[in-house]
Amino acid sequence: MQGLSPTVAWPLLGPEQVRRLEPALQARSPTALMQNAGLACARLALAIAPHARRIWVAAGPGNNGGDGLEAALNLHRWGKEVVVSHMAPQRSAPADAQKALQRAQQAGVRIQTSVPDDWLRHMDARDLCIDALLGIGASRPLSPLLQDWILALQHCPGQILAIDVPTGLNPQSGQWLGRENGDDMAVQADHTLSLIALQSGLLMGHGRDASGHIWLENLGYQPDAHQEQPVAWLNRPATPTPKPHASHKGSHGDVAVIGGQGMSANSLGMTGAAILAATAALYTGAGRVILSLLSGHTSESAPPDVMQRHWSQLDLEKLLVVCGCGGGSAVTAVLPEVLQRSAQLVLDADGLNALAQDAQLQGNLRQRAIQQPTVITPHPLEAARLLGTLTAQVQNNRIQAAQDLAERFQCCVVLKGSGTVIATPGQTPRINTSGNGRLAMGGTGDVLAGLVGARMAQGMSAFDAACTAVAQHGQMADGWPKDEALTASRLAQSLV
Repeated sequence: MQGLSPTVAWPLLGPEQVRRLEPALQARSPTALMQNAGLACARLALAIAPHARRIWVAAGPGNNGGDGLEAALNLHRWGKEVVVSHMAPQRSAPADAQKALQRAQQAGVRIQTSVPDDWLRHMDARDLCIDALLGIGASRPLSPLLQDWILALQHCPGQILAIDVPTGLNPQSGQWLGRENGDDMAVQADHTLSLIALQSGLLMGHGRDASGHIWLENLGYQPDAHQEQPVAWLNRPATPTPKPHASHKGSHGDVAVIGGQGMSANSLGMTGAAILAATAALYTGAGRVILSLLSGHTSESAPPDVMQRHWSQLDLEKLLVVCGCGGGSAVTAVLPEVLQRSAQLVLDADGLNALAQDAQLQGNLRQRAIQQPTVITPHPLEAARLLGTLTAQVQNNRIQAAQDLAERFQCCVVLKGSGTVIATPGQTPRINTSGNGRLAMGGTGDVLAGLVGARMAQGMSAFDAACTAVAQHGQMADGWPKDEALTASRLAQSLV
């Protein structure tokens, strides 16, 4: 059993893939797979709550509940006071779950069909609740009975350990399953034990908040030994890339940032976004950075190290161009030439908004991206506009949305948000786990665009640059001093 570490190349599988693996894994084990899962859960329970006097297991009617029953059996044998609330199945339970129930009953585990309210009142912070209600196949809104049991789990004074996924969380999207009346509700776990393989919903959307510390027991699954193609891989952390001593400014690429519409009748001034992107590229180590404000003016707020020129004076064929940050409506006029001539391109913000409104520009992007390195960095609303769908649909399947964008425009896509997805044609997507809620403020996306651009200018492929930049962006937020404010400008100036 291992704790989740981004330094390991973890594969993520879908629920159907996990189910297909189970017979092969069972054939390799002398004991039932569910017994092994329950033993792993019991061991983790003791590790995270070694002084627990009482352990309550909320077990659902399916295989997830069977895992919980097997865990309860082991904890009971080890001398813990265990109570299982078993939700009786409306139809016949799976055979393995029925066997788990029989084994627990024969071992003398206390099992009932309701929440032990009186018993729970005597629990304290040392104790533990195990959420084994719903597994990786959960997709429907929660029934009133499930809602009641979730509320009981939430009121548990001890820690909560969820098996597979916290109940109420969609295991693939990381969105809430919701109640039958449409409201959101889910278990907020302190720990989550994934069995066989990780589920993407733990790492994106609300999953990051609901899952707590994530653990994995692979039960014998080895990616190299099985044929299931992962739906995604965890993104690797960024590592420092020192410049060779025998190098010069021309060795590290030229970045031009085109954006920042500035003051006009229809704009209150958006030069800051372009300056943030240029600052990020500068501090990340691009050899030369040029700022081209679409207002046609220069800015005294830009770092003195950044050159400033009108975009029409740029030799786009030799430049990595970051276009769109704070560009407003003015970006529409320059975008056709930027798409056609730029040697490499990162398209962000208003560049994406202009693209979504013009089918000709979309065709131009696809045509250039087939031959020239290109990255687009949409947030969910911008992705929805480009796909002609709703933001909720993007969030309900972030991996597929990123892949659809990559295929449609034949470029690398950075779908930002909780669990940023990086996708490109012909490669398995990656999900980034670094970063936190402190990045949820204006300007941090502009910093990311400049960071991606600098990495591409320094010689990385579009996909590698995007993966590295997204990881580094999040790592900076994770390491930011808790007693210091994180702002986009300070983030840009702290990059290396």
